[in-house]
Amino acid sequence: MNEEKRKGRKAVPEHIKSLLNEDQLAALPQLERFGWEIGFVRMPVFQPLVIGLYCETGDQYGILTEKGIIDTKPGMKARR
Repeated sequence: MNEEKRKGRKAVPEHIKSLLNEDQLAALPQLERFGWEIGFVRMPVFQPLVIGLYCETGDQYGILTEKGIIDTKPGMKARR
């Protein structure tokens, strides 16, 4: 059984764009044109944010790196 860790918080904060850096903000519209959308945000303590993206087909996910590049093999599990 997966225990919900967000405890009432949304998977994607409403102010997500204010949390992205310039490279991520520049890359996001292009990624959205190719069917990617922000699916979740992980906020580990004392570490950079992890911005998770899902492909519209639902069969792929990736991480938006700090350089604005999507990493489709991030080495972590994501649930939708």
